[in-house]
Amino acid sequence: MNVSEIDGPLEAQWQRVRGRLRDEFGEAAYRSWLSSLSLADLVEGAIRIEVPTRFLRDWVVAHYADRIRALWSGENRDVNAVEIVVGERRVEPTPVEAERAMAALVADEERSAERAEVSVRPVNAATVAPMVEPPDDREISAPLDQRFTFENFVVGKPNELAHAAARRVAESAATGNRAAPFNPLFLYGGVGLGKTHLMHAIAWHIRRQDPSRKVIYLSAEKFMYQFIKALRFKDTMAFKEQFRSVDVLMIDDVQFISGKDSTQEEFFHTFNALVDQNRQVIISADKSPSDLEGMEERMKSRLGWGLVADIHPTTYELRLGILQAKAELKQTQIPAKVLEFLAHKITSNVRELEGALTRITAHAQLVGRSITLESAQDVLHDLLRANDRRVTIEEIQKRVAEHFNIRLADMHSARRARAVARPRQVAMYLCKQLTPRSLPEIGRKFGGRDHTTVMHAVRKIEELVAADRALGEDIDLLKRMLET
Repeated sequence: MNVSEIDGPLEAQWQRVRGRLRDEFGEAAYRSWLSSLSLADLVEGAIRIEVPTRFLRDWVVAHYADRIRALWSGENRDVNAVEIVVGERRVEPTPVEAERAMAALVADEERSAERAEVSVRPVNAATVAPMVEPPDDREISAPLDQRFTFENFVVGKPNELAHAAARRVAESAATGNRAAPFNPLFLYGGVGLGKTHLMHAIAWHIRRQDPSRKVIYLSAEKFMYQFIKALRFKDTMAFKEQFRSVDVLMIDDVQFISGKDSTQEEFFHTFNALVDQNRQVIISADKSPSDLEGMEERMKSRLGWGLVADIHPTTYELRLGILQAKAELKQTQIPAKVLEFLAHKITSNVRELEGALTRITAHAQLVGRSITLESAQDVLHDLLRANDRRVTIEEIQKRVAEHFNIRLADMHSARRARAVARPRQVAMYLCKQLTPRSLPEIGRKFGGRDHTTVMHAVRKIEELVAADRALGEDIDLLKRMLET
């Protein structure tokens, strides 16, 4: 029975098998590896399924044949075997040796790349050779987040160098200046500190100033997948032309290609070709070039050619500024004390900070309650778990000094100015409330003061809290920050 003689029931069974494969392995894997399978014939209980290339046949046999066989057995008891064959009308453009060499080259990287969600165009079995139209830059480039612009980027000491460099590069690239100021620009830092925001901001600026400029922004993972797709369909020339003819190439999270030799090789040559033509290259990673494990030494050297800009962990002031900016964008009224509390307590990264803000605003809108310190603490209990360690006098002094914007040394000095004496009394009061230390021990930690001075400070703050609401809120905020 040939393909033209396959009856309706058999074709219906094949469609159900295809549907199950799509459901079980996911859309990305299905389109990459299974969409080009076609039912050829049924001979003496053996189903023959055609694929367009030997490489694809070997991959399907190794990874999907057993499951295809099981699904067919469930659909049709007469089927006792499944054969995956290369379509008879397929004309291979390379000899067997080249095919095997290519398979060996990309085998390891294929296993990693299978996770990426990239659509691969199915190849018809009747096609003599794969003809792939060079895609538009915007099609290859990852979508840009409209929120990630320079206008929405909050600048502080930890990120001011990276921001200034990104601005300069964006302005230069947008004007077509062939003398790129920093090439490449390498941005690195921990998760959620703003690398991707700056990358998107550069792309937005260039596209808005000069839409004719060819800008490609994508992750290193997607770059690798595009390279492997080109290898699989023997279209590497189109791949090279696509990536080496751009004005600006932006690769995010370049650490992903560490240890993937063939992708590194292609990226190395693409990088050199662009820099030699004074085309701008912008890279981001979680570590500096010299610290990227699994990256060839020559690649590390090239990445460090231009400007390497580190984005440091955020400070309290920067976190507070980011929260205020995000609250304005959300057009939500959030008490200053809540923002200060979040800025003190959530120090890991900006994404977590923004996520916390989203959670408390969403909770307030959904339940119809105002945002308070208490509600924020309840909603974010998983992020604000109490620490196992005991609060120390030194920590209290540091927190209070930061809160009232005085020097830590003022906690131990003899200065009696009210702007210094009142925060010092607050710190003594909190030490008595939150630590098991005796009054003499607390006094010694405050410049060798007598225990009666500490006792006076405690009583004074207790009196003021009863009459001064603002001071009471300050102390309540400090307690929460120290206790959680």
